[in-house]
Amino acid sequence: MDTSIGTQFLGELLGTMILVLFGGGVVAGVSLKQSKAEAGGWVVVTLAWGLAVTMGVYVSGYMSLAHLNPAVTIGMALAGKFPWADVFPYISAQFIGAFLGATLVWLHYFPHWAKTEDKPTKLGVFSTAPAIRHYTSNFFGEALGTFILIFGLLSIGANKFSEGLNPLVVGGLIVVIGMSLGGTTGYAINPARDLGPRIAHFVWPIAGKGGSDWAYSWVPVLGPIVGGALGGLGYNAVINGDFNVWLWIFLALFLVILLGTLQLDKKQKA
Repeated sequence: MDTSIGTQFLGELLGTMILVLFGGGVVAGVSLKQSKAEAGGWVVVTLAWGLAVTMGVYVSGYMSLAHLNPAVTIGMALAGKFPWADVFPYISAQFIGAFLGATLVWLHYFPHWAKTEDKPTKLGVFSTAPAIRHYTSNFFGEALGTFILIFGLLSIGANKFSEGLNPLVVGGLIVVIGMSLGGTTGYAINPARDLGPRIAHFVWPIAGKGGSDWAYSWVPVLGPIVGGALGGLGYNAVINGDFNVWLWIFLALFLVILLGTLQLDKKQKA
């Protein structure tokens, strides 16, 4: 196995591209007009997203560590399980891969965009949006979902599985997070999965598209990063007794952002 950073970059790019192609593809299938999968429902979406992650991991796992998610990369680095020198190449590859995956979804469903009138539905194929716009709850939900993701990944890694089965277990974790916690925000739990496709929505001439909702775009980026960091650091604290200074820094950051979102919500009501 070639473990050069160039090969790892390619692995993260391809794996994230596959993740978004399948994940965004199922949302397009159940949402866009005149798709044979239209109205397939939330269970179909969560199952397909879990399998999308599984397939992305299989595609990239022999080239990279198959993070496919900046929150995973940062969380693992803070937990001391990934070198900081490789963080930027991994995250860059993940964002590029997510953009390319979203572009393929747009091209695949090309005639369906014009048939679909609702602009938020079209944006929803590319990026997440809250069921109820309440920034405090939305940020908390994204942070919690990603905390569970990283804590769960580290716990899965501590177990022994038959060779090749690990990606299926990870996919199952994504499914249960989506079914249990995803109904409030659409569970981005991955900054690249949300921001990369949102940029694709912004730049490509999608028929009848509306705005890209930049006012909300920070939530599925910052929430997963803070939650993922706390997941990695929290795992080390609970399991290994390592109360790193970064744990307290990110806890403080989490609380500061929550206080800020409370003010945003007050302004919304005013």
